[in-house]
Amino acid sequence: MSDRLRCIPSPCHVLRRVLGALLFAVLPSITMAQSAAPQLPAYQRTEQRAPCRDHRPERQVFFGDLHAHTAFSYDAVIYGTRNKPAAAYRYARGERIGLHPYDSAGQPLASHQLREPLDFVAITDHAETMGLAPVCITPGVAGYGQWQCRLLRAVPKLPHFMPRVLLLLAVRNPQELPTMCGDDNEYCAPHAPGVWQETIQAAENAYDRSEDCEFTSFIAFEWSGSLQDSNLHRNVIFRNSELGTLSNPPPGQAQLRTPEDLHSALEQDCLLRPGCDVLAIPHNSNLSGGVMFPMGAQLSATQAQRWANMEPLLEVMQHKGDSECWFGADPLCEYEKLTFGNFSDGKAQSFGVDVPTPTGVTGFARTVLAEGLRHEQRMGVNPWRFGLLAATDTHLATPGAVEEDDYPGHINSGRSDRLPDAINFNPGGLAGIWAEENTRDALFTALRRREVYGTSGPRMKVRFFGGWDYPNSLCDAPDFARRGYDGGVPMGANLPPRPVGGGVPTFAVLAQRAADVDGHLATPLQRVQIIKGWVDGSGEPHSRVYEVIGDPDSGAVDTATCQRSGTGHDRLCAVWRDPDYQPGQRAYYYTRAVENPSCRWHAHVCLAKGVDCSAPDTVPKALRACCDGSYNKAQQERAWSSPIWLSPPVAPKSS
Repeated sequence: MSDRLRCIPSPCHVLRRVLGALLFAVLPSITMAQSAAPQLPAYQRTEQRAPCRDHRPERQVFFGDLHAHTAFSYDAVIYGTRNKPAAAYRYARGERIGLHPYDSAGQPLASHQLREPLDFVAITDHAETMGLAPVCITPGVAGYGQWQCRLLRAVPKLPHFMPRVLLLLAVRNPQELPTMCGDDNEYCAPHAPGVWQETIQAAENAYDRSEDCEFTSFIAFEWSGSLQDSNLHRNVIFRNSELGTLSNPPPGQAQLRTPEDLHSALEQDCLLRPGCDVLAIPHNSNLSGGVMFPMGAQLSATQAQRWANMEPLLEVMQHKGDSECWFGADPLCEYEKLTFGNFSDGKAQSFGVDVPTPTGVTGFARTVLAEGLRHEQRMGVNPWRFGLLAATDTHLATPGAVEEDDYPGHINSGRSDRLPDAINFNPGGLAGIWAEENTRDALFTALRRREVYGTSGPRMKVRFFGGWDYPNSLCDAPDFARRGYDGGVPMGANLPPRPVGGGVPTFAVLAQRAADVDGHLATPLQRVQIIKGWVDGSGEPHSRVYEVIGDPDSGAVDTATCQRSGTGHDRLCAVWRDPDYQPGQRAYYYTRAVENPSCRWHAHVCLAKGVDCSAPDTVPKALRACCDGSYNKAQQERAWSSPIWLSPPVAPKSS
């Protein structure tokens, strides 16, 4: 059952799973721990459910989406979505669902289905507007006949810019309720409790509590705060169905103005109550204008620890862009960048207004990770020790819709005569979680310990271990994972203390390309890199990208046909030692696995629609974006591991 076992045919896969389950059931647990499994801490059971047949002490990877919106989010409704959480969960499990536009009888005219089901999902509808959807889409309820609701229902029949206009009309600023809700929220408030209860029940119904453990659903919501139109959004994920006092509509920014207010409420209303556990995941720090985190502030040790406890993860990639690093940090940092830095500039740009290109990098992961090191060096606590994952942020109730060559859009207009999305957006990504089994307890515990990674869509498998003495032969070991755990720590953890005899930080990384699905051939891997960030004695941040294994020239793509060429790799594995390590250095390390070039989603769409940019007079106005050279039709999909930190002891200063 090792990572090196290349067992592709389905009978072999089934046999391997059955044998693994039998071994685990038959042998005493102490024997398993001594002879086959590493000494890993067990997660705590908090729910009554059947044990999973497929339980692996050395952990296995599960893929899912922890950021998805349905018709219970006001902006999803504005873009035409009518599917609710139950439909989104069915979609995630592989069912084809109908999408807008709708005919006069309210029947969908389009549909979509995932190429491969997900393992887990969290529906994260906006807390601020949970009661809005029933007002505008349920005939007969109070408020249904307002002009704003009539306009909303007409959006699919109107020009493509109307959803943007309606968004501006609906919410004048982040602290205000949508205009459709009436004075003092009179129309929406009565519906909010029922919407939240329906959200909870949909998650409960979708969760597979049988021994098959095929699908996990998390109860969740999005706190959608902002500051001067800069993004502060967080997805709030509960461990189980125990929600403390948050069993009624969850609070939005009208009740909780800042992330610190959110943290305090989650502590008081959940963490301090029996059985309740919760965490928050910030997203789109690329649109935060540098205010997503209070970087540069003199946080006390207590404040810093609260940040670390409440937000152990960062969504590094999604529909609205990449937040790993800004232009110029390294050549691969040009991937899926938005050229605006907050919501106001984004709205203006969508109407053709020139906006200033962001100059600050304070919202990007590398900068925040470095600031965490600086704070730890000063105060002894790192408030921003983030694991990295990715998500879609779909507003079409289609979690996991990340295929570049079959992209329905995430806020699409439902019109077949144009691109399914704004050209500067992308399909988003997925989270990979290393856990013993596919249950809420196992997955949530992995989120807490940050043994997770993000992919830009392809389900490549990435493992990353850090220690002080991994042998060069580790990649040839049939028990790579066990030795990785026994000799050090996985992604998301701190390196153990440096041995008395010395040594340098040593890392073992294994990346395997995504599997082929239904005749669709996955793109081979090109290379694996390790990114190191550190602070010097004066606290100045530095970073460097190390090429670890692979070939940057192993493949290419012809964007005129989307045909790939070259070789690439099914598997890349290496043991790497930091050549620039200095004793006492404070640093983080994460790995980036990169595929060969392939076509971006809009290249596939433009090719399918027969767009010929060499004859511009033949290109319809709605498809002129196909010929916009600002957006490269080639791309390189990738995965980002959570970091491993090097944290020498420091005497905490007084808070």
